[in-house]
This record gives sequence, C-alpha cells and structure tokens, in this order.
Amino acid sequence: MISKVKNAMSTLVGGMMPHGHHQHHGSGNVHHQNCHQDGLPPRFPYGRPEFLDLTPELLQYSTEHASRPVLTLKRDSRLPWRTGYAETINAGKSMLNEDQASCELLYVKKLSNKKQRNSTLLDDNGDGTGIPLQYWGVFDGHAGSGCAIMASKLLHRLIRDRLGDIAHLLENPSVTPPICLAKNGSPYQLEVKKGANSTQDPEDPNAITDPSIRFHTEKTVSLESLIMGIIENAFKQMDELIEKEKTSFTISGGCCALAAIHLMGKLYVANAGDSRAIIIRNNEVIPMSNEFTPESERQRLQYLGLLRPELLGNEFTHLEFPRRIQHKELGKKMLFRDHTMNGWAYKTIIEDDLKFPLIYGEGKKARVMATIGVTRGLGDHDLKVYNSNIYIKPFLSCCPEVIVYDMSEYKHGPNDVLVMGTDGLWDVTTDREVADAVSGFLSCCDPTDPVRYTLAAQDLLMRSRGVLKERGWRLPNERLGSGDDITCYVIPLAGPAGPETET
Repeated sequence: MISKVKNAMSTLVGGMMPHGHHQHHGSGNVHHQNCHQDGLPPRFPYGRPEFLDLTPELLQYSTEHASRPVLTLKRDSRLPWRTGYAETINAGKSMLNEDQASCELLYVKKLSNKKQRNSTLLDDNGDGTGIPLQYWGVFDGHAGSGCAIMASKLLHRLIRDRLGDIAHLLENPSVTPPICLAKNGSPYQLEVKKGANSTQDPEDPNAITDPSIRFHTEKTVSLESLIMGIIENAFKQMDELIEKEKTSFTISGGCCALAAIHLMGKLYVANAGDSRAIIIRNNEVIPMSNEFTPESERQRLQYLGLLRPELLGNEFTHLEFPRRIQHKELGKKMLFRDHTMNGWAYKTIIEDDLKFPLIYGEGKKARVMATIGVTRGLGDHDLKVYNSNIYIKPFLSCCPEVIVYDMSEYKHGPNDVLVMGTDGLWDVTTDREVADAVSGFLSCCDPTDPVRYTLAAQDLLMRSRGVLKERGWRLPNERLGSGDDITCYVIPLAGPAGPETET
C-alpha cells in the first residue's frame, strides 16, 4: 500500500490523467471510483454560466487551451449591482473549465407547504414580492465539473428556501428571534401548569419554580447569527442532496464553494474550500474568507484520525513528521507533532510511525492521504485513496465559515468593491496586488461607465493568466502565470445605490 501511495505522490506535478485530463491543482491524484455509472445521465449538462449567454460556437471556443480566451459579459448585458465578471479556462490541466459561477436576485418569502416540497427546482416567480436577496457564487470543481454545476444551479435556492422558513422573523429585525418555534413557525412559550405557584419549595428554599425565572440564563441569539446558521445548514443540505442524487444521476467530482449573500444591509460571505474573497475599501484590504487546506486544518484532521483510527485503513498515521521515516530509524527519536501541538517535540520511533502520514507535503503540494489538497467543499462522496478502498470523505467538511460585513456602517464609493475568485486567481497574485490593480484600474474609469467592473475583472484575470510565450504563460516579471481555471467577480459595494444600476 505504501508503494502505491508513493506512486500517487510522484504524479502530483504534471502527471497526465486518461482522456486528456491532467492532475487538478487542488486535488493531487484524485481518483473517484464509480462516479460515472453506466446508463446514468448527468444531473445537469455541461455549460458556462447562463448569464454569459454563449452560443454553441462560443462555448466551443471557450474550451481552447492554447489561446485561453477571456469570457466576459456582453456589452448590452447587465448583472445586478453592475457586477463585473470574467473567466478563462486552464492551460491544459483538464479538458473543460471545471469552475462554475452564479449570480441571482432572489426574494425571500414564506412558501406554502405544497411549494416547499419542490421549491429547490423553482425559479422566483418574478413578481418582486418578498425580501430581496442578492447572491453571488463561485465553485471550483475538481475531478469533473458535475458537482460544481449542480451547486451553481441549486445552492442559492436552498439558501432562499431556508430563509423563507423564518421570513416572519426577517420582517421584524428589531425583535430578538425566539428560542423555540411551534410547528406552525410561531414563537412557542412554556406554559405554567395549573396549580403551580411561584413560591419557594419548602424542602428547598433556594429552588426556582417560576418558569419565567428558571430560564433567566438563556442565551440571546441575534438575527445575524440565525442567518449565518441557515447559510451553514444550506451548504450541508446541498452536500446531502448531491449524495442522494448520485444514485440516479452522474455527478462527477467535488468542488470548493464560495458564496456572498447580501440581505437586509449585510453581506454574508460563506467559504468552504480554497477560493477567496476580499473587500477593497479606500484601497484597504479586508479579508472576507479563510482558506481550508490540509495545513490550515491539520489539527482537526489529526484529531479525527486519532478518534477514528479505522478511517485510516491501517495504512496511515495521524501523526506528522518533518519527513518520511525509514525502517532503520526505529528506536531513534524524531521530531513530530499531533493534534494538540502547534510546535514540535521529539518522540521515540515505533513500528506504527512507519505508516504514511495523514497529511503530507507543504504549501500547495500538501495533501490529505496523498490525494486531495482542499479539506472543505461539496461532493467527493466517492473519493478514495488511489488503488484502495479507503474513503476520504469523512475527513472533508462541507461546512463553510461565514464572515459578516455590515454595509450600513460605511459610506462606499464607486471604487469600493468585493472581489471573489477561485484559487487560480490568487495562486500568483497577492491580496495587495489585487487591491492595487483593481483600485488603479477603476480610478481611470468613468464612474458611470456600466461595464467598468467587468473591465476591471477582465484586467485582473489577465494579470494572473499572463501572456503565452515560448516557456508557457508568463507574467510581466517572467514568473509563471496561473495555469488553472480562473473565475473572478468584481462587485461594487455601492450596490443598487450606484449610478446606472439595474436590479
């Protein structure tokens, strides 16, 4: 088994997959077994985001790896808030662009029980009633685009529907959400039984018998926290839906998911994976996401390996060492760390330590079980260690981290934006470089130009892609450009208040 894992690790850089599919940047030697069952149709056909409105000819053109064309909105097209968007395919790592994106204006409202049953398949009725919700999502697929496509089609609807369950609470934001709801959604209050009195129990003079007093220590939960929890649960529901529908459809691979939701004056940014979002305000960088990788989540993964050793298949150790241990080093002392440690210490090497490490490599080459380079996302239910029966899904979380930005606390100018991008953008460009590029570009544009943010997204993408030269795609400083799929939003924080805005 260890030799098989070694072989898998040796193909991490530049290895070829069958049928022209190269290794994915974040997944290493991802091997999904039984993910293309014979006879099962795809859940959704392959395509690019609907708002690009591509003809079949342009769709084919978008797959050209040699030229890597940059796709943007048509000049007569508009996204809400004048949102800017650009994308390009990878330099040959996979046959198709495995990134996906969605941008939707939705309305949160209470649905009837009949509509709730099928609401994830329904578009908004367009009557404009309800609480407006603006949504942007980017989905970085790996080992196929099926999961990313499905998430781009349905995640926003799941979030809308779950928010619809508390629409009556959203309509009264000044009221603290009740601790308990009755079956019909109304606040539930404990009733004092007949005959009960609030006097002290003679056997225990310190006992509290009045229910209104007994729960005086209950937690107060804000509406913001309730919305955060609904978004988190919608991600979990999306992951469960992918697993459920894989029995009837082909849904390939997995995906990182990054979503931004504007609701009632606040921006909720939810991230599960290694995509990234930053706010640029007065040329200041405000991080709105953290990346989830084998290194950033090392302690969570190691702790799970310790608690559930059967998940390691008797082939991996949850401990981390600076390098692989050789058999002749048994009995010697080597540096190590476990889930309780940020630093390092020495331990005596035993036979069990010769197993392959649960987390191996560093930086962009770090992998879980020598297979995948991200630790949160959707899908990957069939993902196994190469040539084994060891599932990796138990170590992967679909739960996002949600960061909230209160837009009402600031007055935003036309150059203040939220930038969202898959890791193809950020692999070669720092937050500061992105901020300087966007701010510099927008400062040269007419604030009323309806396509200024799309042009900014296009400029930003081309900076990370670089120019094709004899030695590959190169940046102006001759460093390698990003060879990955790149997807990028530039979203003005002035929102609907901005000039020339359509919603």
